[in-house]
Amino acid sequence: MNRKKIIIIVVLCICALACVAVALFYKTFMAENVRNKDVTVVVPPGATFEQVMDTLRKYEVLDSEKTFRRTADALKYRTMRVGKYDLTDCRSNLDLVRLLRRGQHYPVKFTFNNVRTADQFVEKVGNKFFFEPEELAALLRDRAAMQKYGLTDTTAVCLFIPNTYEIYYDITAAEFLDRMYDHYQEFWTDTRRATANEIGLTPVQVATLASIVEEENMRPSEKAIIAGLYINRLNKGMLLQSDPTVKFALGDFARKRILNADLQVDSPYNTYKYAGLPPGPIRIPEASTMDSVLHYRHHNYLYMCAKEDFSGYHNFTASAAVHAQNATRYRAALNARNIKR
Repeated sequence: MNRKKIIIIVVLCICALACVAVALFYKTFMAENVRNKDVTVVVPPGATFEQVMDTLRKYEVLDSEKTFRRTADALKYRTMRVGKYDLTDCRSNLDLVRLLRRGQHYPVKFTFNNVRTADQFVEKVGNKFFFEPEELAALLRDRAAMQKYGLTDTTAVCLFIPNTYEIYYDITAAEFLDRMYDHYQEFWTDTRRATANEIGLTPVQVATLASIVEEENMRPSEKAIIAGLYINRLNKGMLLQSDPTVKFALGDFARKRILNADLQVDSPYNTYKYAGLPPGPIRIPEASTMDSVLHYRHHNYLYMCAKEDFSGYHNFTASAAVHAQNATRYRAALNARNIKR
């Protein structure tokens, strides 16, 4: 065999080997191997590679487990990063390994406002973070967990100050609450605490009163007036007689009219039956509303009634007789619109 033929054979062999290598590379790294994209793969803290493989196997994610293992070995994927991984855009082993090894340690913008209950807050948090919403809900109901922050399951929502926050995605539910507590402490400065003390209220009581004020009227122009009215009643030992607290006790904030029968509901939140502030907030109040309570308007008003023009504003008075007249006009307006509940 002459030299030229030998060279040709060697070249052909090299080409054949190269083709085999390219085919093997493509099959291992680039070929479609993720057959089930409609799952979310959860990698918990402390997970091992084999545990991740178990999850992929459980949801039948891979056509070929062997080629995925080869890709993971080649890319030295052995450090498992916590996260919930959506496989929608994954096609190949390379796509999947890149997704899993990237991890999900990134900040999430979390904004909330206009939230009433702890359950609504948990719903607002949703699946924005690694922890499950149920984990957060369980902590908020756990008296021992809330005691860490000087709160109870009844006052847990005081921990949350409506705002926009940047929080890392892979945080745990307990760490999330710690972050919220940091912001709570930032709001409750020494100055604010001193002001609350001067008016005879604790931070929790300020939040509770602010929640009532907000349910009465969100308009900034009336907040401090309403706060002053309720503080006047507290100082005189009068029942607060706040309709929003009755709505909370009934579990129905959609009501537009409170009837005498509603006032009989036996709940510590019913301020027509029980003196003082209710056990906790009836909504998560805005920071500005809490400041309206801390810096309430000084006046002699003891009564308020929604204006009959349905503007959302109120008639304020220090006279029970005048209040009765205001209430009569408002009831007449409700009747004229056939509003019964």
